[in-house]
Amino acid sequence: MNKSSTHRVIFMGTPEFAVPSLRALIDSPQFEVVAVVTQPDKPTGRKQVITPSPVKALAQEQGIAVLQPDKVKTNPDFWQKLRGLNPDVMVVAAYGKILPQEVLDIPPKGIVNVHASLSPKYRGASPIASAILNGDTQTGVTIMKLVLAMDKGPIIGQSEPVDIDPTDTTGSLTAKLAQTGADALLRYLSRYLDGELTPTPQDDSQATYTKLLDKSVGQIDWHENEELIARQVRAYSPWPSAYTTLGGMSVKILSAEVAPIDNPTGHITKIGQDMFIGRLKISQLQPAGGKAMAGSAFLAGHSEIISTFVL
Repeated sequence: MNKSSTHRVIFMGTPEFAVPSLRALIDSPQFEVVAVVTQPDKPTGRKQVITPSPVKALAQEQGIAVLQPDKVKTNPDFWQKLRGLNPDVMVVAAYGKILPQEVLDIPPKGIVNVHASLSPKYRGASPIASAILNGDTQTGVTIMKLVLAMDKGPIIGQSEPVDIDPTDTTGSLTAKLAQTGADALLRYLSRYLDGELTPTPQDDSQATYTKLLDKSVGQIDWHENEELIARQVRAYSPWPSAYTTLGGMSVKILSAEVAPIDNPTGHITKIGQDMFIGRLKISQLQPAGGKAMAGSAFLAGHSEIISTFVL
């Protein structure tokens, strides 16, 4: 395919999830990525170093122009810049901002979204964590047209189902789905742009919705079912983390699994070298301001909490 017949693409994305999709577009001779839109650089880590997003880092490495508007909904100057790039299509993968109709109307072929669920299931901001939290055994990626309503656009194509392993965290499952999404994007995008695929409306009656996560959701309620708590630990890893109070200090629970033992709910005990809270074996935790450690190591340094209740 010669350069004049490639599809001009503006890519919008921010986190690591979006990187494989951007790389796939860059590497494909069918597309020319004319610009990347990503969120402004943000402070990260304990030292709060101002850091570009993973998507910006890749774009700069490839010499692609980067736009980082603070506002998108009420920013006519930004809209005009997008129009001036004459995109055939825009592709969004976890950009992190809601796009107004003025932006949706810019590309002739609309905006295509890489969404980490098998829609119409899990519309919204936290589809991966929700799949783990609800105990699903499979998930996937949907390539859809973007409309003003949240993840309600017609479906261009979907990936094959992706297994959710019993040890998967949101971090590990995100990495799987990031590559799955990139593969699905390449499989369907050019066929859609060339008129070979007609997007299919979603069945709204089957839709489920997810919420934007904040730090408060990570607080463990030890009265809950322990299977649910174990899923919370995985669903909220790496962020916002499942946390509780042990020995008067805030502690993140990084890894835990339900064991076939008889231990009262919320009861802290040591069996062999292992730490248990109820039926949950606490494999790894992290005290506030400290480093991650084995549950047994924490218990060795805080033996006073053995045989107490966390409730």
